[in-house]
Amino acid sequence: MKQRLDKNDALSLYRDAPLEELCEQAQAARFAHVPERRVSYQIDRNVNYTNVCLSGCKFCNFHCRPDEPEKAYTLSCDDYLPKIAELKALGGDQLLLQGGLHPRYGIEFYEDLFRRLKEVEPSLKLNALGPPEIAHIARLSHLTYREVLQRLQAAGLDTLPGAGAEILSDRVRHFLSPAKPSAQQWLDVMQEAHRLGMSTTATMVYGHIEILEERIDHLLRLRTLQDARPAGMPGFRAFICWPMQLTGTLLEQLATEKRLPDGITLPGEPARWAADEEFLRTIAISRLILDNVDHIQASWLTVGLPTGLRALQAGADDMGSIMIEENVVSAAGAHHSLHEVPGAGHDVSLANPAGEHRLRSAIESTGFTPWLRDQLYNPR
Repeated sequence: MKQRLDKNDALSLYRDAPLEELCEQAQAARFAHVPERRVSYQIDRNVNYTNVCLSGCKFCNFHCRPDEPEKAYTLSCDDYLPKIAELKALGGDQLLLQGGLHPRYGIEFYEDLFRRLKEVEPSLKLNALGPPEIAHIARLSHLTYREVLQRLQAAGLDTLPGAGAEILSDRVRHFLSPAKPSAQQWLDVMQEAHRLGMSTTATMVYGHIEILEERIDHLLRLRTLQDARPAGMPGFRAFICWPMQLTGTLLEQLATEKRLPDGITLPGEPARWAADEEFLRTIAISRLILDNVDHIQASWLTVGLPTGLRALQAGADDMGSIMIEENVVSAAGAHHSLHEVPGAGHDVSLANPAGEHRLRSAIESTGFTPWLRDQLYNPR
């Protein structure tokens, strides 16, 4: 039996291995999980049901505080109708539904919303909320995590995304997101979801105030939690990582004005590599550590499509979504689109069938065969 990477081995590989060698090892691990020369992608829509949030994340330009009524919004049920119709017209069937830690929205708000959406379109798949929102709802509604998840499942929740993980280190979280649930709470919500048989994803947002040891610890904590899932349960079906987008954020402002507290530095370690190499190294080490997670996704929206395609040679087997709608990372400086495909024109809208065609062509240019999947990695 092959020995698993421990923390010291992972740190050594990440820091010292030549990029080509690291990617070769990760690619071998990729083909052990997904033997075919195929790369999956999805058509879904990311809808932010509200922008009101108590978390106070220093890296978020999208949210507004509860005391800013002139900026606050919550979508009405009618607001979803054209979004769902466009999603269906483009061949998609999933809403990635996320908001924030709203001070007044308890369990009943979400039950009502999910039921209404399923009444509008019974075939719609809801990949909604995330561990911070579940923990927040549980606190407001005086329920356990399990009770919240069970009630939301009964109302229509299909899968739980790995939102709000960032780096699973309380040192990092206390500074970046002072009101967000702790790292252990994030893990506890996910554990309950896995015990209920719910399929989830895991995420990591790197490249801010964390040190490399915290990135590796994050991955090891995910691996340990995946080991603990009940027999026959899916647990984490995929892992997604991306570099933090900082343009115009409070975190960027604090760093520029040299107002970060002692011991807090930006950017996070290591900063000796170019951004694309750091992304590829992170993808590769994730594939090698997470030997119990089937799929690794390349987050092309945050790094650009060319670098996302390079990740297919570094252990990734999934290109994520054509991104019909995205509001949060784009508010912090991510403006990549599918017109970055070599030879593409500049008239490509993500909410356009041409977006899927361009993504398929881009995957084919790397020597892989694209295939359209649903949220559980079944062919569509």
